[in-house]
Amino acid sequence: MLVERRPESVAALGEVLWDIFPNSIRLGGAPLNFGVHVRRLGHPVYLVSAVGSDNRGRQAAREIEALDLDTTFLETSAELPTGTATVELSAERTSFTIHRPAAYDGMQLAGTVERLKDKNPDWLYFGTLFASMPEGRVFLDCLLDELDEAVKFYDLNLRSDADSPELVKHLLGRADVVKLNEEELSRVHEFCNLPSSIEGFCRGGAARYAWRAVAVTLGARGCALLADEKYVEERGRPVEVADTVGAGDAFAAAFMHGLSLNRPLRDVATFANRVGALVASRHGAIPDWTLEEAVHF
Repeated sequence: MLVERRPESVAALGEVLWDIFPNSIRLGGAPLNFGVHVRRLGHPVYLVSAVGSDNRGRQAAREIEALDLDTTFLETSAELPTGTATVELSAERTSFTIHRPAAYDGMQLAGTVERLKDKNPDWLYFGTLFASMPEGRVFLDCLLDELDEAVKFYDLNLRSDADSPELVKHLLGRADVVKLNEEELSRVHEFCNLPSSIEGFCRGGAARYAWRAVAVTLGARGCALLADEKYVEERGRPVEVADTVGAGDAFAAAFMHGLSLNRPLRDVATFANRVGALVASRHGAIPDWTLEEAVHF
């Protein structure tokens, strides 16, 4: 008799913010984007973040609840505003100006850790931005220590003024699974003295930091993955790009999903490329999409 496998649960820690585009404002933040995409893949998600008590915070809370995320750990700050990021789009790259301090920088550690331990999430997702403030780093380190059985997923998402080499090296050393893009690989290679080739970087990082798996996104060229000493490269899915905001977060969600199911590594790479391309073909970081669409994309 076949027993249906329980979808593994995820705690997504970090920023919730409004992305302010030249002609629109959309809800985002890498942990939220990742959490929404993971939820669409069937995983229970606990969003660990905060919004302000302002109008943007109230609207964000309503939208997050409608996205079917568990908001038990979504705090409301009376002192700090809901996070925002100004987004500049160009043919070459997408750049962000993140305005801080924001509500997610003022999250209260007391009580959160014990309550989250009771939920016993299978995965803990985090990035660099949240931990770039001293209070955020203490908060994250405490969760990493206490959620000792959770798989630690570090998605670098480096941003200006929130990307110190010392912090990144610290977080790389605390991660079980790492996801980064090609530009971030080049930067980490410089200050970690890891090989500059993609495969060499993945193998060197896994050997040094004991990563279980690592993914490098290569834009339109696809991705490279390493897990259990097996390395694969997979070509990307050609699409007409609407905007790239959130595509990397969608890729990360599909990567985590595939690892959680112990799928063959090339299948994981193919599926993650499809999900990332599907999101890139639509406007906004968390456009509507379904698993069926991703499978047949």
